[in-house]
Amino acid sequence: MGAQWKAKHRETAANAKGKVMGKLSKEIQIAAKSGADPDMNPRLRLAIVQAKKASMTRETLERAIRKGAGLDGDTVQYHAVSYEGFAPHQVPLIVECLTDNVNRTVAQIRVLFRKGQLGASGSVAWDFNHVGLIEATPEGDADPEMAAIEAGAQDFEEGEEEGSTLFITDTTDLDAVQKALPEHGFTVTSAKIGYTPKNPVSAAGLSAEALAEVEAFLEAIDENDDVQNVYVGLTD
Repeated sequence: MGAQWKAKHRETAANAKGKVMGKLSKEIQIAAKSGADPDMNPRLRLAIVQAKKASMTRETLERAIRKGAGLDGDTVQYHAVSYEGFAPHQVPLIVECLTDNVNRTVAQIRVLFRKGQLGASGSVAWDFNHVGLIEATPEGDADPEMAAIEAGAQDFEEGEEEGSTLFITDTTDLDAVQKALPEHGFTVTSAKIGYTPKNPVSAAGLSAEALAEVEAFLEAIDENDDVQNVYVGLTD
């Protein structure tokens, strides 16, 4: 449910566009390390699609690509780090970060988790499935169930954006499925390795006050500049 939760709050955080652009710029830079040509670099191609949807300027986009590819000699070394723990009321989550300063990031994450519980590596991951996540939009009346079967996805559910579908795959099938989906009437807008919860906490089982505490905690985590993805074990 993490991806859907995040989308809901992205809309209300429109005034934080700078933070969104920062996250997109990092993703572009990481992707561009494998090559500056989007035609030869699927991850970069998808990152560019997401950046354009968010109205990133051409100048900013090109600068991020050149920086990531080392074309200007001023590359920044980002490190991928993840943290596991619980939001208030024992809602499990996995937080993925991209940072140029791990010490700074861990200090910030520890402060953010004061209202929750920061766990050791592996303390929460066992309660999530490690999967491929592909967001795609249909062309015409394309059927998501048929597309999932034909393309080789494990499952599908409603995507972040209205009318879109999230296809869930084995991690090893991510590339093959995203290449196959266009043949079945879907345009891929994002593809990544991520997590889905095995035993999510039901939001309906929380009081309005408790749910507000959880959502405030998740918003604070998601707004951190180094945080790229937040996967949450919470369902409607």
